[in-house]
Amino acid sequence: MIIGVPKEIKTAENRVAMVPAGAETLLGIGHEVLVQKGAGVGSGFDDAAYRKAGAKIVDDVDALWADAELIVKVKEPIDEEYPRIKPDHVLFTYFHFAASEELTKALLDSRAVSIAYETVQLPTGELPLLTPMSEVAGRMAVQEGAKYLEKTFGGRGILLGGVPGVPSAEVVVLGGGVVGTHAAKMAAGLGARVVILDVNLDRLRYLEDVMPANVDLVYSNRPNILEAIERADLLVGAVLLPGAKAPHLVLRGDLKRMKDGAVIVDVAVDQGGCIETARPTTHENPTYVVDGVMHYCVANMPGAVPRTSTLALTNATFQYAVKLADQGWEKACSTDRPLALGVNTVAGKVTCLGVAEAFGLDYTPIDEVLGSSA
Repeated sequence: MIIGVPKEIKTAENRVAMVPAGAETLLGIGHEVLVQKGAGVGSGFDDAAYRKAGAKIVDDVDALWADAELIVKVKEPIDEEYPRIKPDHVLFTYFHFAASEELTKALLDSRAVSIAYETVQLPTGELPLLTPMSEVAGRMAVQEGAKYLEKTFGGRGILLGGVPGVPSAEVVVLGGGVVGTHAAKMAAGLGARVVILDVNLDRLRYLEDVMPANVDLVYSNRPNILEAIERADLLVGAVLLPGAKAPHLVLRGDLKRMKDGAVIVDVAVDQGGCIETARPTTHENPTYVVDGVMHYCVANMPGAVPRTSTLALTNATFQYAVKLADQGWEKACSTDRPLALGVNTVAGKVTCLGVAEAFGLDYTPIDEVLGSSA
């Protein structure tokens, strides 16, 4: 199979979907790898490293898309890439369809197969291809939040950990999943007082066992959320419904309850955001203020640390890329249930329930598609 690795063109996105070692492995088992010139430079992998691995460096991105059968990316295609997508393409990347009707329509119109990293799901419920970036984003949420709490960046002028004689900042985390857990660990490690809210009591019991004493666990409901945000210096949105649009847990009118100069980091923004006032921003223009509250809503946070992020991501995705290349998407998904759950669109059909519900589209279970192609 011919695998194409285009350069990411989303604003300030420096990750790459395959490292030279991955290309070398694929070539060693009989596949061809096309890498767009400069695709890995932002993550510290130059073209020479890919050439040494045996990959072909392609100057013309249109030629790469035209020749490749399996396209591996990091972020979803953007408008200038839509015309390059063909019906016989298999695209393997983050899509977050439920946050963008335009993207969903473009991939349905293309009739390509879209396999989304974020909905590949193990029987345990774990999302193995989302987890590494959630770990990075959770940790970055506190790093960025601490920065924007500084007065010079428009915040309250609060040091997360305080100092002896001065109280620490209060950090509220909505969601106790991977993002929330890593955000809480970082904030607690810096000495902040942390509250995690979640609706899963078993998860809260687990977190009680593993979190330090300066982290409180609270059941998530409307009154408890409102009480928590009144105290928050930093609010981290870390809610995820796999494949679906995130629910708005904090509404526009709720911001008046928050402190002037408080900071919101909504990591869920790539799924629509769990804060009603969240809208996607970029690393070049990361923040805006609503009702005196700073919002940081960068939709590709891990792109700011591309070396770490690329290695963490490709460690997780590569085994699935090999399976898709070796077996083709139908056979691979027929024998690998977690991978089958990653299929979001096929031949103009929506095969992810969360995406169908987000836009009122018809839903076709992936088992029906695989059964008809068998």
